[in-house]
Amino acid sequence: MYRLTALLLATLAPLAFAGNQKYEPLAASVQSQMQSTISDQATPFLAFDTVEEARSWLDAMSQKLKHRMPDQHAREEFLVTVHYEAKRAGLDPQLVLGLIQVESAFRKYAVSSAGARGYMQVMPFWVKQIGQPGHNLFHLRTNLRYGCVILKHYLDVEHGDYFRALGRYNGSLGQADYPNMVVRAWISNWKYPVRASGVASAAAVKPR
Repeated sequence: MYRLTALLLATLAPLAFAGNQKYEPLAASVQSQMQSTISDQATPFLAFDTVEEARSWLDAMSQKLKHRMPDQHAREEFLVTVHYEAKRAGLDPQLVLGLIQVESAFRKYAVSSAGARGYMQVMPFWVKQIGQPGHNLFHLRTNLRYGCVILKHYLDVEHGDYFRALGRYNGSLGQADYPNMVVRAWISNWKYPVRASGVASAAAVKPR
């Protein structure tokens, strides 16, 4: 019954399951590396071998997202930025889309009861830890950059364990609900056939 309920929740459009990333002191080397990653301002692009592959991915994801983001220009800008920031962090863009679905239901200005902000529900303390005072967590690229860097950090902390890393991201480490919902959204709603790479595929990570 639990698994069926979680699956249904993960596929509902208005769902937001925003949580509360916990403040933890960072080692100086980790903080420096994360700060460096956050500060880069290269122009986002789709990292595919050919223009045709890039267009195919963008068209497929755009069609899935159309009912949530009706404006085509805004939708494609969002998707290109998601793909760029996810790949840059070593993440599967489809995983990031699943996480955004569960965290904010694709609402740019979503704010959780704990104060987490934007698409990827980033807690403001991260700006002080790894960013700059002027960073706006409601800005599209800033929010996605922080969210992807933070998720990759948690994956490194958890040695690649997606369930524990997702639990840390949501502030619910040790509880299955949130990781299961993200993985189900990833598999059910955002799966896309790609060639084998260094990042995990949805088929290789199954809900617990």
